[in-house]
Amino acid sequence: MLRTRVLTAVALAAALLVALFALPSWGWCAVATLILTIAAWEWWGFARHAHGPRLAYAAGMGATGAGLAWALGLWAGRPGALLLYPIYIVAVLFWILAVPTWLRRRPPAPPASLVLGAGVAVLIPTFLALVQLRNIQPTTLLLIMGTVWVADIAAFFAGRRFGAHKLAPHISPGKTWEGFYGAVIATACYAMAWVALAPRHLPALVRDLPGTIFWTLAVVEVLTVFAVLGDLFESAMKRQAGVKDSGRLLPGHGGVLDRVDALTATLPLAALVWMSA
Repeated sequence: MLRTRVLTAVALAAALLVALFALPSWGWCAVATLILTIAAWEWWGFARHAHGPRLAYAAGMGATGAGLAWALGLWAGRPGALLLYPIYIVAVLFWILAVPTWLRRRPPAPPASLVLGAGVAVLIPTFLALVQLRNIQPTTLLLIMGTVWVADIAAFFAGRRFGAHKLAPHISPGKTWEGFYGAVIATACYAMAWVALAPRHLPALVRDLPGTIFWTLAVVEVLTVFAVLGDLFESAMKRQAGVKDSGRLLPGHGGVLDRVDALTATLPLAALVWMSA
């Protein structure tokens, strides 16, 4: 199982790097549209007793994302558009206000319409941010995603070694506060390395302000907290749906949503920060 998981992770990393740095903007957008469509197909599985064809929901989400990207010039490599601001702001408010409420109340059987609507609020902004941040600079997107990966790896090993206090036992019993603290420490080190080695990929506002390291730490740690929210929210959705993984597409890893859960919360916020700078 571990070998399968590692081999899949290596293959995914290689494919990501090739797509990120070798494809033209329209090619990356096409890849992102495929990811959105598969993620939407998997999200449908979170909605109990959902009516209508699953394929229609997935295809509709893919078409909506691709249509918005085309209308906003993202297919052509445009680095941003004013209409993205309200989309990202609504997405960030969803993660700040709606998701903590959902996690606190843990509805055992939410209406299918509510679950599928949440899927739109989660997946469409993530798709747009994935395309836009790559248009800004592929390395910038890679560094932002690296924040999530560092947090995830550090949380796993810190939790495994020191974990004693459950972070959210009714949602994800394997997560601990010690794992969270490990993620915070690791991403703080990552932020300092970012400032030292790749400062031009920081948001302009952060880069030009006095105390760049302080503001970079603040941005990276907020992204870390959002990554945890994204992870917990997908875990909550799976738990209420009674499924272990979102899908079976990735051997040893489950589905696409199982790999991008933390990114669904961090990417819209990151895109808003980089746009605002």
